[in-house]
Amino acid sequence: MHAPLWVFGYGSLIWDPGFAVAERRIARLDGWHRSFCMRSIHHRGTVEKPGLVLALDRAERASCTGVALRVAAGQEEATLAALRERELVSSAYLEVTLPVLTAEGPLDALTYVIDPDHAQYCHLDPEDQAQIIATATGGRGANRDYLWSTAAHLAELGIADPDLEWLATRVRDLS
Repeated sequence: MHAPLWVFGYGSLIWDPGFAVAERRIARLDGWHRSFCMRSIHHRGTVEKPGLVLALDRAERASCTGVALRVAAGQEEATLAALRERELVSSAYLEVTLPVLTAEGPLDALTYVIDPDHAQYCHLDPEDQAQIIATATGGRGANRDYLWSTAAHLAELGIADPDLEWLATRVRDLS
């Protein structure tokens, strides 16, 4: 019997996984934080006017709470193909397997993290992030809708992210 395939969702995978989910668990990934540190030139922006999307950025003493998603048995290969098409549209994300902690115990989850050496990697102050997110649009829609959906779903799950909450409020004020 094969071990189940788990995927760690920290942004849109929480609310739009794009694959059959057999089980969901709140999970924490240590050593990384959720950050709008990736310029989006496909899904939430364009080459001419990049948006921003979430990525996991490595940071000492940081942690990110998200959702571990267990892929339905028999759907592993199709799910991997779909995730790679979606998440690896550019080489800004790295596909890695990392240990996450859940109330039911630790597990290893496929995770997409930012490549800090990639041209799409950026560090912007929160106000600059808000200005970009408020107006950018890409192939999957408005950047602000991505932010608001992520913030709303985290809140529904009881996952606090004060930085994301501030950003969502600020973008509402700008829109």
